[in-house]
Amino acid sequence: MRDPNRNVIHVIQGQFHVSGRPQDEITTVLGSCVAVCLHDPLNRIGGMNHFLLPGNDPREGRNVKYGAHSMEQLVNGMLRAGAQRYRLEAHVFGGGNVVKGLSRIGDSNAAFAREFIQQEGFVLRTVDVGGTLGRRLRFLPYTGQTRVEKLDPSLQEIQRSERRPATVPRPVGAVELF
Repeated sequence: MRDPNRNVIHVIQGQFHVSGRPQDEITTVLGSCVAVCLHDPLNRIGGMNHFLLPGNDPREGRNVKYGAHSMEQLVNGMLRAGAQRYRLEAHVFGGGNVVKGLSRIGDSNAAFAREFIQQEGFVLRTVDVGGTLGRRLRFLPYTGQTRVEKLDPSLQEIQRSERRPATVPRPVGAVELF
């Protein structure tokens, strides 16, 4: 059963959200896309982004579907909310190769996220990337807790995986991958 006191914020492709409120839960559904969760454990501020493609848009440079701009937005949002750059911890999810016969864009997205985090000097706490399944991600920005549910549409099955202890309600209903 869902906690009625929880404020759920769903992040879709090209979006990000930052919060320091204990009641907030940020969630997204991932296929080949990647979501990065950043957390400042001392100030209890966290944020999540969701990007579709690695690197920069060669035409526009600031397209939110690309990892470079998405990461820049997330980091700047965290700093504006009061997080300290040197304390940021990162969690990386997604990057699945969920559609057979298509390019391995998921692998490229995951590699970009890991490289960005390393270059920025953030502590990498959790990595759950690759494979052929989609993921539903739940992140509690106040505590930094994450929960991943693997989604296999062919089996209509959810495989749960806790990355840090969390008391997040179980999902109910259908799942749509994109």
